[in-house]
Amino acid sequence: MQQDEAVIGCTGELLLPTRGAAGPGEILVRVRGGSETFLAWSSQPLPKGATVLVVESRGCREVEVIEWVDPLDALDGDADGAG
Repeated sequence: MQQDEAVIGCTGELLLPTRGAAGPGEILVRVRGGSETFLAWSSQPLPKGATVLVVESRGCREVEVIEWVDPLDALDGDADGAG
């Protein structure tokens, strides 16, 4: 099974929720200058619309994901007090 390393480290949005060990969801990822869908597996169930980070490729258009919150979003609130 060949891994798709280009997708590792990409973020995306869940089109269908993941169900943890009960089954995959579906993710839309911006990769290779376009958008592609993959089956998305996670250790815990994640809701539709969640932003996720691809941490592993399982090959055959399947990936392992974790929930993702961009750490730079926290800095937006601090920008007023900077300087």
